[in-house]
Amino acid sequence: MAEQEICPRCGLPKELCVCDILDKEGAKRIKVTTQKTKFNKVMTVVSGLVGDELEKTAKDLKRILSCGGTAKNGIIELQGDHKEAVKKALIQLGYPEDSIEIA
Repeated sequence: MAEQEICPRCGLPKELCVCDILDKEGAKRIKVTTQKTKFNKVMTVVSGLVGDELEKTAKDLKRILSCGGTAKNGIIELQGDHKEAVKKALIQLGYPEDSIEIA
């Protein structure tokens, strides 16, 4: 019998692990804003995500929105004005709609 991988966080087998879902549902307030950068370029900033979900969500958002960006210092920076599209993408990724605030 092959040994199953166990999640270090919840102790369940990897196939039954729900850590990702709990992280998304436990997200406090996700705030989506825009900022002007050098040369009057617009950047969309997503804050309120923590830990492992920050990098994974940044990668998913960049793929869905077809734009460049980075995740650093607890925020996700995306190139361009994507406020409404980010909200739709976050809902598609499993974040609760009432926790996403667009400013």
